[in-house]
Parts: sequence; structure tokens; C-alpha cells
Amino acid sequence: MARVIVLGGCGAVGRVAATTLDQSGGFEEVIIADLSGKAVRALAATLGPSVSGVALDVTDEPALRRAVRRADVVLNCVGPFYKTVRRILSVVIDEGVDYVDVCDDVDATLEILELDEVAKAAGVRALIGMGSSPGVTNILARFAAETLLDETEAVDIFHAHGGEPVEGAGVIGHRFHCMSIPIPMFLEGCIQYVDYFGADGIALRQVFDFPMIGDDIPLYPYPHPEQVTLPRHLSLKQVTNKGTVLPNEYYELTRDLCQLGLASREPVEVGGESIVPHDFAVAYIQRERDRILEAQAFGQQRGCVSVLVRGTRAGEPTEYRFHLASRTQALGEGTGIPAAVGAILMGTGRIEGAGVFPPEAGLKPMDFLEVIPRLVKVDSEGGGGFQGVRVERVDAQGTVTEMNLFT
Repeated sequence: MARVIVLGGCGAVGRVAATTLDQSGGFEEVIIADLSGKAVRALAATLGPSVSGVALDVTDEPALRRAVRRADVVLNCVGPFYKTVRRILSVVIDEGVDYVDVCDDVDATLEILELDEVAKAAGVRALIGMGSSPGVTNILARFAAETLLDETEAVDIFHAHGGEPVEGAGVIGHRFHCMSIPIPMFLEGCIQYVDYFGADGIALRQVFDFPMIGDDIPLYPYPHPEQVTLPRHLSLKQVTNKGTVLPNEYYELTRDLCQLGLASREPVEVGGESIVPHDFAVAYIQRERDRILEAQAFGQQRGCVSVLVRGTRAGEPTEYRFHLASRTQALGEGTGIPAAVGAILMGTGRIEGAGVFPPEAGLKPMDFLEVIPRLVKVDSEGGGGFQGVRVERVDAQGTVTEMNLFT
């Protein structure tokens, strides 16, 4: 059996991934690597005897090399990916170890796709963006295109989550980053970059009804990788990605502070002291988040990702909607569990061919859909937990029919 190391294994996503890998029984050893040795030891102590840990600063290249040499598969959950992922993947390829990550930064994705030929030469398989969005979204889009539709025209991806126990500074900083860079959307058969705060970005905002989560939830353009990878592997005219964080008042606070320029890392002199606007804004947002959640009696964490795939079937316009919704799980579970499945498929040899590739190119949808039910608890409709994949078909007349595809 193979060994897997989870980089960033004590974070919100890495913790779920490491726990899922341990419970799967698919690896001889699960190695948790994180900056805090204390956190590593504490987490490892709660898991099985095949779990070990190592304190690791991934910016220490010799230490990183020593750590990845211990494994057959590296699962990278260290963000922000636009700062870290290319350097980590370069080391992993150089060490000849297979690799999975949950990179959701489109700029970083484009950078690491440039390592494809290097990975092929080294015989390394690197599955990137194997989370929720990207990740499950890519897999469901390919499944619909290959299995349900004769021709596929558009993939629209919507996501909302909130109420996680903690949102670290890195998560908020990443959100600022997503609002500050040009956002790619695949529209009318080509990539078009929009400004989040510009007229083109505002025009793409919309509301959407999420099962179990709520109706008329405002959504905003997101710079995720699906818009640039899906058109490379499926014949499409449109790919969009829009999302938000709940509750809306919290997301709007983050948006407004970013628009005011408080995401800047350039120090400002205030009363003789040097203040970094970004650091102040993050601390303020973290404080206000607790107040907002309490004031709104938000309750448990929750999340949903919806993938809408539109095309034709038997000559008729048809749309399939896939909803992954939960009243008890959110970012950590939604990303960490698919990442663990990717690592399991990698470790068991079900991902073939060297190189750097996204999920829709690197694995077969049915392989993923076969493994995922064994790793998540699917409750009844009233149970309040993970509801599996809810599938709806919308016909040419707009009639919505719920389907039973994955039971």
C-alpha cells in the first residue's frame, strides 16, 4: 500500500482530508505535515495508528524535500496557492512523487500548467484543483457532457458557504485577492477578463436559489480555474463561475473594504505609527464576522455548490443541474473530502498518464462517483447533513424534474 503526506494537514481543509484518508484505510501511512508541531501531534493523536506527523515549514526547501520523499502521494492543502503552489509542485516533481492539490487560484493554475512537460519527463502525475470548485464541478461537467447530453454549450458554476467555526487571515486575504485580479470568464467561445468592481463584473452578478441554503442569494464573479480548464477539454461556448460567502452582510463587508482600498499592503502612517491597511482590514473583518453571525443567529455551517450544464439532447434544449448541499458541512468538508478521493485514486493507480492536469482531464467521473459515497454520510432529506448529489433536469419548456442518478 502507498503512503500519503498531507501538506497543511492541520488547516480547515487539510484536517478533513487527513481524517478522511485515515478512515478510508487506503494507505499504509498517512503523514500530517504542518507548521505547528503541537497541532500536528494533537491531530495525529485523535486518529488511527497508521497516522504520523511532522512539523514542516514548506518554505524550507530542504525540509520539504525530506518530507515528500517519505510518501508516494503528496496532497497539498497549503494556501494561498498564488504564493506557494508553483514552488511546492516544482519540488515534488523534482523528487519524482505523485501529487494532488486543491488550488483554486486561476492565476496559479495557469502557472503550474506550464510544468506539464516537466512532470511528463519526470513520470509524475499531478492532479490539480481537486476540491469542490474546482474539482467536483469539473467532474460533474464532464459527466453531463459525456453521459447526458448530445452536445454541450455552457457550464455555469455557483457556490455559497458560510458559518465555518473559524475563518483565518489567509482565507480573507485570498478573498481580497479574488476581488482584485482580472477575472476570466469563458463567454461566446473565448476568454474574456472582467473587473470585479467594473461595469462588466457588476453585469455578471445575479441571484440564485440554492437547495437547503436559501433563495435569492446574491452571487459575484469568481476567478476560479474552471473557466480556463473546462474549455480546453470540453467543447463549450460558455463557462462562468460565481459565488459568495454567507451571510450576505459579512460578504458585503469584505467587498466594501476591498473596494475602499483596504486590501493594500502598502503601510500608512497613522499617528506616528505604520499601519498596513490589509492587516487592519483582516482583523476588523474577523471581529465583525463573529458579531454578524451572532446577530443573525446564523447557526450551523452550511454550503452548496451547483453545476448547471446546458446543451441539447435528442435535438431539444436541455439543462442538467447538480446540487451538492449540506446544512452541517461547508468549506472544509466540501474541499477536503474530494481532495482525499483524488489522493486515493492516485494512490491506487486509477489515474493514468504523467503530466499536470485538472480533474476533467485526469480522472474518470465514474471512478470518483464510485468512491465518494463510501467516504461521506448521506442523510435523509430531513436529516440535516450531507445530501449527496441532487440532480434536476430542465426541459425546453422550463419544466424541472428531479432525477435519481447516483444511488
